[in-house]
Amino acid sequence: MRILLIRHGESEADVLCVHEGRADFPLTARGHAQAKAMAAFVAARYRVDRLYASTLTRAMQTARHLADAVGIDVIPDDDLMEFNNGLLAGLPYDVAREKYPPVENLPADRAVYGMETRLAFRRRAEAALAKVLAGAKPEETVAVVSHGGMIDQLWHVFLSLPVDDGTWFATGDTGIHEWEIDGASRRVVRANCTGHAEGI
Repeated sequence: MRILLIRHGESEADVLCVHEGRADFPLTARGHAQAKAMAAFVAARYRVDRLYASTLTRAMQTARHLADAVGIDVIPDDDLMEFNNGLLAGLPYDVAREKYPPVENLPADRAVYGMETRLAFRRRAEAALAKVLAGAKPEETVAVVSHGGMIDQLWHVFLSLPVDDGTWFATGDTGIHEWEIDGASRRVVRANCTGHAEGI
């Protein structure tokens, strides 16, 4: 099977320079244009059999552009939502630093400021990927529209990396990652492909 991991397009939080996470901002006009370009790119190259998306607005809006292009419905999944950043959600960066200064070296099972623990975030990614794998046939292509932090976690699950290994898998606006799975064999085909959105 083939999995396409796709990040949402530019959101209003990106322009406002605020912490997003669980703050539910919509796409900007540019974000919609990026999503349309991504959808055209995917529709021209793949037959998408199943489409999952985070239930946050920016991801659902991005997924609907893809759904329209490939002619299937979006399957919403709360487990694909971005990291729950608690009290930081929606705050400008400088305000957040002053009110809620970073706390270093917290164990993975502990959190502050109403945030999700890193361990809980990892387990949510494991659950989301397990659902994708369980619901697909070997010959199918499945698209997953989510967020930068969740996509990073899905990479960690896919590669069986530790929770706190220090690796970050970056994803640009509507960046596409492609994996192939054949039984126990796993293959990375592309990572953070953003060429479809150049010039937007």
